[in-house]
Amino acid sequence: MAPQGLAMPEAPVDDGRMLTIVLVDDHSLCRNGLTDLLQQRGGMRVAASTGDAAKVPGLLREHQPDLVVLDLRMPLGDGLSVLRQIRAEGIDTPVLILTMSDAQDDLAAALHAGVRGYLLKDMEPEDVIASIGRAARGELVVAPALTLKLAQMLQGGRPGQERQDLLASLTEREREILEHLAHGESNKTIARALDISHDTVKLHVRHILTKLNLSSRVEAAVLAVEQRGASAGSDSLLRRTPR
Repeated sequence: MAPQGLAMPEAPVDDGRMLTIVLVDDHSLCRNGLTDLLQQRGGMRVAASTGDAAKVPGLLREHQPDLVVLDLRMPLGDGLSVLRQIRAEGIDTPVLILTMSDAQDDLAAALHAGVRGYLLKDMEPEDVIASIGRAARGELVVAPALTLKLAQMLQGGRPGQERQDLLASLTEREREILEHLAHGESNKTIARALDISHDTVKLHVRHILTKLNLSSRVEAAVLAVEQRGASAGSDSLLRRTPR
């Protein structure tokens, strides 16, 4: 169930084909570096890249990519202005923001504008690659460092009893990992903190999403923050929910 105030994208679908990306950033070094990462390590195809916002509509019509990755701050047009322009011209290509800004106002504005994702340029390269791939397949993605801010923006979307019933199905370990998700931690960070493998964390996260009937870790973090706010006298999810 999506938190109130945010329409979550459909669950990702992997049809086995190569994903196509268009990059928009005014720094050529960033464009070239990301192109190499996505094509050589991510198995995606960068159909075009540009630093000129005015060229974006034409590139999207020509290449019809699965996703366009936009910088938020550019001298010749910011990412959200580009988004509004392409939507006004009837182009429905999903948009992901890749930026240095971790400001909550920028995150809120981007989500309200309907972006598919909001990532930070200081994320680990493999996390950027994985997040862009998930966004291109239909999932909402947000930089782990911003998950708590997003959750605080959206908390309050589920009735209390429903929240309790969902969380009651989690094991103690899943509850512990959900607490880490609520703090915006990546799988790698969680694995180090709990002294377990990265693959084990991924498996637990998948079980958490299934049990809570959610499609992304972002939604799980929102639910976790809601529960924290609803638990009188406790700010931790590690407290057992009565069965």
